[in-house]
Amino acid sequence: MAADKIRVGVIGASATYGWSARALMPALLSVEEIELAAVCTAHDDTAKEAAERWGAPLAYHDHQEMLANPDIDAVVVTVRVPLHHRLSMDVLRAGKHVYTEWPMAVNHQEATEMADLARTQGAHAMVGLQMRAAPIWLRMKELIAEGYVGEMLAAHMTYFETARFKHPEERLYHADKAKGVNTWTVTSGHGIDAFCTTAGEFTELSGVLSAQTKEWTAIDTGKVVSVDSPDHILVQGRLENGALATVRVAALPQHPAGIRLEVYGSEGALLATTPDRSSEQVKLVGGRSGEPEMTELEIPDRLFESDTWARGASGPSVYVSQMLHRFAVAIQTGERAQPDFDTGAARMRLLGLVDRASETGERQTVKVASPAG
Repeated sequence: MAADKIRVGVIGASATYGWSARALMPALLSVEEIELAAVCTAHDDTAKEAAERWGAPLAYHDHQEMLANPDIDAVVVTVRVPLHHRLSMDVLRAGKHVYTEWPMAVNHQEATEMADLARTQGAHAMVGLQMRAAPIWLRMKELIAEGYVGEMLAAHMTYFETARFKHPEERLYHADKAKGVNTWTVTSGHGIDAFCTTAGEFTELSGVLSAQTKEWTAIDTGKVVSVDSPDHILVQGRLENGALATVRVAALPQHPAGIRLEVYGSEGALLATTPDRSSEQVKLVGGRSGEPEMTELEIPDRLFESDTWARGASGPSVYVSQMLHRFAVAIQTGERAQPDFDTGAARMRLLGLVDRASETGERQTVKVASPAG
């Protein structure tokens, strides 16, 4: 395919709130290889508002009408997670490429159906696990592969984010574990993917999930609901490279410390820190055998795969723009888009194994590792 711009339609392109307005749409508009062709929301008035806000030439409130437009090459799905499966399947059946935000589905079964259809259709289907596109994790992965730490012995991640006990009533459904939107699926999904992509895949694991916060309150109506969505997650096990590993993710009410990934080996150690999964405030330090202290390590400019930073992407948009750049280039070149739906389904399966380990108290074997990339 020629390197023409990829004409993209967005399902869920809110003009005012949510991940779409905060990160996805600014990121998409910053990617040189993409042309925004259309937006789609649930209502005619909000669709027109979104089109005006983001500069889209077409506005739809019926996604099937948008999918029937032959001038649209690919579609981004950024709506409530329970709708991801149905909408992504509709996009694929319409013969379009698709980029679906994470979590790609509410469970592994839905994710597998999405991956199977993407393969059948021969479509580029990418899932928004944007932490793996962050240069800090890319550099750490390179250093490990180059032998900086020698034989890896241990790896440990903590990922502590801010807990929120009050939400608009329309978002109280997040308190229901079955809806698939919580600290376990969202935060742990991103964190575990970055951990495994950087340090190595699990071959066996045990886990604990817990809903430490028991109730949420609607800030607009005062409604109180019980919570069974896990907000504390502990995973431990062994990696393919033989290292012992632990990952701890939690939503905490006071002064969460952000993300910290430590890797220790026979010849050296690496430590990466960042306030959250989207921050540009990152620090990577390392130390090798014979060096008395760890020192800060440079992150090469070449790991910034697109020039979106120079054209206005910032905050949460930074790594999303890098992912969308990968998506567009894969369509242009015909190369595999990574992380694709097969990778996403593997991650959903891994989360399911953590859940099973927590419920049964039994160690789980990870039979199929996610593709690297």
